Amino acid sequence: MKMTPSLIVGGSVAIFASVLYIAVLLPWSTTTREPSDIFRWRTPLEERGRQLYVNNNCSTCHSQFIRPIDWGLGAERIAQAGDYIDERPHLLGTQRTGPDLSQAGGEHPDDWHLAHFINPRYVRPESLMPSWEFLGMENIEALIAYVQSLGFKMADYRMERQRYWKEKAIEAYEAGTDANVAWLHERVPKPWRNLPNPYGTTEAGLKRGQKIYQGFCIGCHGPIGDGMGPAAPYLYPPPLNFTTLKGRGVSGGILYYYIMNGITGTAMPYFKRDLESEKIWDVGNYVATHFIGETDAGQPPKGIEASYEPPYGENPYGGEEPRRER
Repeated sequence: MKMTPSLIVGGSVAIFASVLYIAVLLPWSTTTREPSDIFRWRTPLEERGRQLYVNNNCSTCHSQFIRPIDWGLGAERIAQAGDYIDERPHLLGTQRTGPDLSQAGGEHPDDWHLAHFINPRYVRPESLMPSWEFLGMENIEALIAYVQSLGFKMADYRMERQRYWKEKAIEAYEAGTDANVAWLHERVPKPWRNLPNPYGTTEAGLKRGQKIYQGFCIGCHGPIGDGMGPAAPYLYPPPLNFTTLKGRGVSGGILYYYIMNGITGTAMPYFKRDLESEKIWDVGNYVATHFIGETDAGQPPKGIEASYEPPYGENPYGGEEPRRER
């Protein structure tokens, strides 16, 4: 084959046409104006919050689309074309320095977001996100409204649930400590209430629990567990004061359940997607030991020991070595 001028021109046109079709015509031909099953139009306040999101280039760190390979991020639904018919410009994003926000609405109550925008480390002590306090309260409220709209009708359902449980949580808090603790206990299924922490108290376990507490909990509950962390002035009902729980029947199972599932309506989020099971038990035992002053860790009933479970109680390393089959 000779590289003639006609061949070069023809080949260049063919390549250009292929790129044009793949990059422009094919996406245009598959564009839909049909809304998805969850889509709704945004309110003026939400639109103003979206413009703030655009102006401050938030899509640099946060994406707004979920693919089938992203289920590990905690999404409940794959993104669909009809979710984006009102997006000008599109805010899909490519970096996930922070979490994907496409379904973030209703994951937290408004007061959690307020503390988060004032200083993200108040509620996520290891966050890399900058403070947005300079925007002023009026703009932060618009930004919160936008974030709470992400997920559309799914977000609206979650927000209704947040508002319902916030009323219940405030009512219980304002009734006094005894009533509040009783209300919290009643929200936990009975099998969890009666479940002790299956891991015995060890120095290593408490060190792990302390590290987790500092990385996730200290901003709200404070360094001594009294609920007076830097986020507290922005939250209502305020974070739980662990020191008031002594003698009120707090089991390891109750602590685990609330760390795992959070307390909807309050600023206490769920950590079931952040922490593995043993880490939840460890931080629960750290709270019980250091702040509540009592722990049921390692008490019966016990199941089969894990293959790498540290010893506690009677020292199993004393006496004869275990017999080995040959």
